[in-house]
Amino acid sequence: MIRGEDGWFVDGEGRRLILRGCNLGGDCKTPYRPRNELPTAPEFYDYAGASFSGRPLPEDEAPEHLDRLKRWGFNVARFLVTWEGMEPTGPGVYDEAYYDYVERIVAMAAERGLRLFIDPHQDVWSRWTGGDGAPAWTLDEVGLDPRALHRTGAAFVHEEAGDPYPRMLWPANYSRLACQTMFTLFFAGDDFAPGLRIGGQDSRSFLQGSYIAAVARMAGRLARYEAVIGVDTLNEPSDGYIGLADLSRLERAMSKIGPMPSPFQAMSAGSGFPAEVDVYGVKGLSQGVVGKAVLGEHGLSAWKEGAECVWKKEGVWDESCGKPVLKRPDHFARVRGSAPHFAKDYLRPFARRVGEAVSKAAGSGRYSLFIESVPTVASPHWGAEDTAAAGVAGAANAGHWYDGLTLFMKRRFPFAAYDQEEDRLVLGGKAVKRYFSEHLGRIKERGIVDMDGAPTLIGEFGLPYDMNGARAYRTGDYRAHVSALSDYYDAMDENLLSATIWNYTASNTHARGDGWNGEDLSVWCRDDYEAGRSESGEPEDRGGRALAGFVRPYARATAGAPLRMRFDRRSGRFEFEFRPAASGDTEVYVPDIQYPNGFSVVANGGAHEVEDGPGYSLVIVRAEPGATSCRLVIERVRA
Repeated sequence: MIRGEDGWFVDGEGRRLILRGCNLGGDCKTPYRPRNELPTAPEFYDYAGASFSGRPLPEDEAPEHLDRLKRWGFNVARFLVTWEGMEPTGPGVYDEAYYDYVERIVAMAAERGLRLFIDPHQDVWSRWTGGDGAPAWTLDEVGLDPRALHRTGAAFVHEEAGDPYPRMLWPANYSRLACQTMFTLFFAGDDFAPGLRIGGQDSRSFLQGSYIAAVARMAGRLARYEAVIGVDTLNEPSDGYIGLADLSRLERAMSKIGPMPSPFQAMSAGSGFPAEVDVYGVKGLSQGVVGKAVLGEHGLSAWKEGAECVWKKEGVWDESCGKPVLKRPDHFARVRGSAPHFAKDYLRPFARRVGEAVSKAAGSGRYSLFIESVPTVASPHWGAEDTAAAGVAGAANAGHWYDGLTLFMKRRFPFAAYDQEEDRLVLGGKAVKRYFSEHLGRIKERGIVDMDGAPTLIGEFGLPYDMNGARAYRTGDYRAHVSALSDYYDAMDENLLSATIWNYTASNTHARGDGWNGEDLSVWCRDDYEAGRSESGEPEDRGGRALAGFVRPYARATAGAPLRMRFDRRSGRFEFEFRPAASGDTEVYVPDIQYPNGFSVVANGGAHEVEDGPGYSLVIVRAEPGATSCRLVIERVRA
């Protein structure tokens, strides 16, 4: 059993762990199809006919994929499921075949010693609002018409727009009507839309209740697998409209790209009043207004027949002389006389409810909760009283981190980065690396300060493999990717952080990427696999991309307190220092790909032995009696 203690993950032997792994996998956002391609409109709107069995891994291929993860040194995976996959056609109607499938894949992973935590994944609410996650019936229950969302500007939907998908446009859906409405109702419907009742409940109770029941059911099914160490509360939650001071202005946005309506413009367009809005694009190395566009169509509503805009019903806006008029621009700015605080007032109680339900289904203290907040915003809040009330083993700060400039531009800028917290460019190679390390350090510190000493696992980070015009697909040269990933992992090492890279997609191809909204961040590619491409020369590594960037040595279990870890990819020198405990084995993963001719080991303050595995070695260090420090140095043997 793994627990959190003083900012660390700790195993049953009391060893401090660094968990390194991947998100499994990127194609879990869409239903399973034999071919990785954009679905037709009839397929897309066939809510009942979709199945997620086969995501993340076709069952007959799963052993090979899972063996590859172990070979690459991954000791944990963030295992993606979706609410839609669990409860696709209606509240309380579960897809038993999908639950059974997930359990079989988890069993295979457990057999290989791979730890897992379950991530109920979503992006911008659902597939019909431009992302993934929630089932279509959630939209229907609040009165939205999934088939009208794209045309009314309530969402930008790839399946409606067709190819090519505009580069990294999907996060802009967080500022569109459908996504903002659903998240506001999910977290705070009782406060901001008390007039909306679903099945005799307020919208928050109904939506959260259905979601949490589906997640707890999955947690209960998997409780017997010790390898499953926890449950994520919800991937990248959104605060919707909560806390906005003036609905006539675009106050905040996860990303500004494409048409960006103010909340009032989005509400108007969604009710058949077209709105002219600012269009954002790339200006130099930042985002700015590059034009205007009209969202919506006259008389076409995002709300289904017989339904009316929830916010119009609540008096937020109305019609006058055939035009929309904003009546309460500060509707979401105050609750019971105070300004709402999303993390404390809404996310924290939600996480407690998840924990309580999971504990009831799986047993008190069985799981840890992996908790996230709104991307680019401060960490969630959690305390010892929350752990006790929820009945969980503890909590982990599972925030995400990306090199935003590389991610959104799909170009590698080794001498530039964008600091989202400070809204500024960082220039210079050394300054960029320092920024990466400092930013990750702040995320870790927030987990300790705001979450009662909780350990941090960076739940997502990575880079687009189709960057620089997908040049690597034509040349087979992934050196730019290796360099970028090395910078990211160097920053992780400097902070002794656990992390799961985004992502491993078993269906990835050069043409379709991860099969969702033009993303292509998978460390493995089917095209490269079928072409027999192996960067290491070993057949087991076929299909892996930029392996030297992420398959690297690290101390995965320390009998004592880790103090410093550093790997120089060019020289192959790995250094690890720790303050040893009285007893116990320290384990360091050493991959063959970094040491093709072997390696030497010097362990000051301890004795060591080497255990060989398939494609890697484990260096086991035992401290000398009375030693107060240990220093391990591993170096390449030259040919």
